[in-house]
Amino acid sequence: MRILLISTAFSGLTQRFYTELEDAGFLVSVELHLGDIVKLLEGVSLFKPDLILCPFLTKRLPKEIYANYKCLIVHPGIKGDRGPSSLDWAIQNNEPEWGVSLLEAAEEMDAGDIWAHKTFPMRQATKSSLFYREVTQAAVDCLWEVLSYFDAPDFKPEAQDYSKPEYKGKLQPLIKQPDRAINWKSHKTDEILRRINTADGSPGVLDEIYGKPVFIFNAHKESHLTGKAGEIIATANHAICRATVDGAIWIGHLKPKLESGAKAIKLPATSVLKDLVPKAVAATSAFKGLLSKNISKAIRHIEIDYAKPGRELPCQEVWYEQESDVAYLYFPFHNGGMSTEQCRLLLSVYRHVATLPVKAIVLMGGEECWSNGIHLNHIEIANSPADESWLNINAIDDLIYQIITTLDKVTISAVAGSAGAGGAIMAIAADRVFAREGVIFNPHYKNMGELYGSEYWTYLLPRRVGQEMAASLTEQRLPISAKKAWRIGLIDKVLDKNHTIFAAQIKHLINAMIADSEALRQCLNAKAKTRCYDESLKALATYRQFELTQMYANFYGNENYHIARQHFVYKTSNDKTTPENIAIHRQKNGPAGKLSLGSMYHFVWQDFYQTGDDLADGQHEDIFTLANQLVSSVNREELAKNIQLIYRHVKEHFNVEEEQMEQLDFRGYKAHVREHNGMLEKLAEIEHKITNDEWKQRDIQEFMDKWGEHIIHSDMAFNAYLKKQGLESA
Repeated sequence: MRILLISTAFSGLTQRFYTELEDAGFLVSVELHLGDIVKLLEGVSLFKPDLILCPFLTKRLPKEIYANYKCLIVHPGIKGDRGPSSLDWAIQNNEPEWGVSLLEAAEEMDAGDIWAHKTFPMRQATKSSLFYREVTQAAVDCLWEVLSYFDAPDFKPEAQDYSKPEYKGKLQPLIKQPDRAINWKSHKTDEILRRINTADGSPGVLDEIYGKPVFIFNAHKESHLTGKAGEIIATANHAICRATVDGAIWIGHLKPKLESGAKAIKLPATSVLKDLVPKAVAATSAFKGLLSKNISKAIRHIEIDYAKPGRELPCQEVWYEQESDVAYLYFPFHNGGMSTEQCRLLLSVYRHVATLPVKAIVLMGGEECWSNGIHLNHIEIANSPADESWLNINAIDDLIYQIITTLDKVTISAVAGSAGAGGAIMAIAADRVFAREGVIFNPHYKNMGELYGSEYWTYLLPRRVGQEMAASLTEQRLPISAKKAWRIGLIDKVLDKNHTIFAAQIKHLINAMIADSEALRQCLNAKAKTRCYDESLKALATYRQFELTQMYANFYGNENYHIARQHFVYKTSNDKTTPENIAIHRQKNGPAGKLSLGSMYHFVWQDFYQTGDDLADGQHEDIFTLANQLVSSVNREELAKNIQLIYRHVKEHFNVEEEQMEQLDFRGYKAHVREHNGMLEKLAEIEHKITNDEWKQRDIQEFMDKWGEHIIHSDMAFNAYLKKQGLESA
């Protein structure tokens, strides 16, 4: 069955639909609705789908499509609900229950027949959190219900009928800023939180602080502090605490409203207000209970003691909890981005936790976003985005290095929220990775202007899935489900899709893991042995140096990454066509299978390859340089030129070596020559594959493996013979 996903963006729910359908064996492709109707119609015509699904649309689907194809649209509303702000109104009106409907596309928006419908109880949470959890899962349940009877001849979708008692929804208008507006003098804390929650993600609630128009995001209820309604009464962790008529709320992020429609970036609240907030009076969190007295006289800055267990403040982004022999480390950074400062903070807390008398450290991350790697918004507003990018990537590398080299404790990543780029790699730095069903992994970087990536991915990814799969994941740049991640070995176990059950399962698994002292001892011994062996083959510093060399070129060598980052953070794009990696109907030569630039393959000369013969060692080392040059080739002509260079260099080296062996009557001469001939045949085979466009980078990896083994075993033996001959002649 051919299923086409038409969506405004390839993110969130669209990625979930994509992975669910791909895992089930459907032929699935994606066409983005970018406003070009001609291009959209062309995409549909190219794919010729049996079914069109629209998980996320902000633009109307043309009649030419739904009149000729079965088109089902995901609407985040209960039966009868219509309008573009369904979930917003449900949150703001404090609805106890909401739902998702899979509707047939029709002339009248959201008025089509209902193919499937699911409901769920509402949580007190942000719109983005509800969408990621309840809405997405309900939509997936609707998807599978529809597919179960899509071809059933007797099935008929339900025509919407407002006379039925279960039709409690209604047509609602687009929610606008006046509808969300906060009256700090009359609205109570819970009402204010609901208004902010309706717009958390996009577009934020427009308000004014110290005369500056800003959009508010990331709010949390404060349980102790009070003050004059509307005033800023405290700061902590770059958040501001603003008093209400019956308490206070913490505001984590703001986005300035700029003149003339210019676009701004969401940033930590104190960063946006840095020139406006009066100088704060320092106070520790231990005294926050006293702050309710005369709070309006001064803004207090509360210092969080991260060495203490527990979450001291609602706006706290990093904390840990210790339960017996297990430490659980939480870091629900807003939207999953981790700035230089946040990486350093997390590293300091991790190092503290590593000193505790515990047997296991569990990395809990955030429930909606486990981690998405470096923080592009913070980088964008830096005086030098290139310099800040460099600091940020090194800070997250430092953190991941610490996780990899923790040898006296078991480390576990408990991935409840989706993980992307460096965040996905950070998860697999732990000894064990357990993921919630429904989590999406995007373990790649190249969509961000051909960014190479670091975080020791060239070590961590192949270690789990192998070289070929690692190359495929990073080059094809497609999302994968938790189930597929388990099948390919990226993670160790898939747990329940329900967040509460997932958390309980994590604790049960960890407790069982550390309860058997002998098994734990063997696990830690094996871990230390593997780490020492891996380090002897290629040091972690070598992987990092190579990755950062590529990243330096990304940051300072060209503008591709910087342009892509700007489009990402400002939500702009010049792209008018769906990327080919997700649109198989637009791939000129069928589904993409060939690797592009930025290979994970790199070859490093190690000290243990040295024979003591300066001439031979120099020639041996040259092959490593030429192999790296080969995998960096940008076209077939360069590939052909570089493989010929390797062949000539190897052939000349072998000729000199064989002539010397023959003259000295080396007893291993014939066996040595056979090895030489085998490697030359391998190089000739690679050249043939390049000519026929069949070459794969693992071919040179196989050659270099043989080259290294030949040096260690055969060349070392000949070198020992040479030394012995020299001593005897003396």
